[in-house]
Amino acid sequence: MKDILRIAALQSNIVWEDIDANLNAHSEKIKSLKNKEIDLIVLPEMFATGFSMNPQKWAQPMQGSIVSWMLQTAKNYTAHVAGSVAIVDKNKFYNRLILVSPEGKIQHYNKRHLFAYAGEDKKYTAGKTRVLVDLHGWQIMLNVCYDLRFPVWSRNDCNYHLLLNVANWPERRAMHWKQLLVARAIENQAFVIGVNRIGEDGNGINHSGESRIIDPLGNSLWEANANKEEIHIAELHSKDLIEIREKFPFLADRDHFRIEKW
Repeated sequence: MKDILRIAALQSNIVWEDIDANLNAHSEKIKSLKNKEIDLIVLPEMFATGFSMNPQKWAQPMQGSIVSWMLQTAKNYTAHVAGSVAIVDKNKFYNRLILVSPEGKIQHYNKRHLFAYAGEDKKYTAGKTRVLVDLHGWQIMLNVCYDLRFPVWSRNDCNYHLLLNVANWPERRAMHWKQLLVARAIENQAFVIGVNRIGEDGNGINHSGESRIIDPLGNSLWEANANKEEIHIAELHSKDLIEIREKFPFLADRDHFRIEKW
């Protein structure tokens, strides 16, 4: 397990349903990371389109321009890149969190909990599998936005070190966003990264961002400014995680159960 994991979190505005504009804008933002040692660049949920319920118009295959841009960015900056994308796969639409490596490896997680309040469940297909990825020995659990409300889904029964959540979380429920990020960190004794967008979407809903990085005790390591684009580089130390778990071995006392069917 690498001693220090360096994360670049991008809290950004998203142009509604304009893929080219968003890829160009994120390219410009990421330029500031040139010549910096970064392990993982994290983008918000649906960073190329906004939280669009028009996947029949905007969803792309895995070979499309969005994933190609992610692969090229990872290669250019020698860093893994993560963000969610509206994907069409075998005639089904997914809100898919994609993580690509500088070497071109692609891993993904399909959002499990679709936001029925906005009709996401009518347009997209829910994922069925939790996904754990290895990044330099760090075990990372992948989550997308609404997943954050469901603690069983992110339950740390597999010894992960970091929970990653990318979001389009509305400003009107920002208090929930901030509280839930802390709760997931404390109950799972893991670092939590929550990267949210800012700005108004095509439905007139504002997003204040307020992205966070939380340590395994629930302490805030970074709090982004509300309603402001921001790039933050954070260092996560494995020794901090190990010391906390050794001092407070709470995970050993968790209830043991399995959910057999989704």
